[in-house]
Amino acid sequence: MAKWRVVLTDQVFPHVDLERAMLGEIGADLIIPGDDPAAVLAAAADADALLNTYFPMGADEIAGLGRCRIIARYGIGVDNIDLAAARAANIVVTNVPDYCVEEVAAHTLTLILAAVRRLPAAIERGATSTWSLDGLRPIPRLSELTFGVVGLGRIGREVVSLLRPLGGRILGYDPYAPATPDGVDVVETLDELLANADVVTLHLPVTAETRGIIDADRLALLKSTAILVNTSRGALVRTAALADALRTGAIGGAAVDVLEREALDAAAIAGLPGALVTPHMAYYSEASLKDSQRKATRQVVNVLTGLAADYPVT
Repeated sequence: MAKWRVVLTDQVFPHVDLERAMLGEIGADLIIPGDDPAAVLAAAADADALLNTYFPMGADEIAGLGRCRIIARYGIGVDNIDLAAARAANIVVTNVPDYCVEEVAAHTLTLILAAVRRLPAAIERGATSTWSLDGLRPIPRLSELTFGVVGLGRIGREVVSLLRPLGGRILGYDPYAPATPDGVDVVETLDELLANADVVTLHLPVTAETRGIIDADRLALLKSTAILVNTSRGALVRTAALADALRTGAIGGAAVDVLEREALDAAAIAGLPGALVTPHMAYYSEASLKDSQRKATRQVVNVLTGLAADYPVT
């Protein structure tokens, strides 16, 4: 009989062979209840640990966990887990804050370059007889732009390192950052950054403080030529306000990989002037997936065997 039961609340990976192997080494079974929320919660009721991606674990769901010791999330954000409820239940919550730093930073730079150089429209013209710059002008010189990086954590700092060779000015805003990367001019307020940047890129978690932080009022602070980039969390930006800003030409463009309501909001953004949308793929490479699976499972192994978690959130 297995020593521990570990429930996978939502299966989003091609396979979970790695998890089974790691858990098997400590005598733990991996249980996959399927897509039915009721079945997931029934299985979780007597689980020793949960491996979680998107499945919501609110206060009511956590109250139904009879013996759970850890909820290990595969990703970086933990806004789908009620941390206060987990803390009160003496359940450790972990994430994997360092598994896709390179990938997200690279995708961010790709979106910035594609948006500034107007690649989607240019590629469309290159595939037809419209062999002309008409409709693509004006395109600025990268070294003359001001880039605003909102959030100077692991990914924000990596984005800064990729932006430096472009030669433009870099503004940074993060009241919680312990240190400032070289080459960044830190501003005291988000509004100051928004008003002065030509490109704004977001790298924040979703919290009560940051949810909807880019709304209609904040978008109104941007230059009419500014580009907003979001590879972080969709809930940071109010979709309706962004769509209005693009539709009316209040901003120059937006390049987003995440949306407030995925994937329902894609239709509200895609096709608008200056819009570039990718399908929540910034985190992805084969290597980053394996890192996420291995590191999340390692947290479960550690806690169940009496070791400290590497990435405790609670």
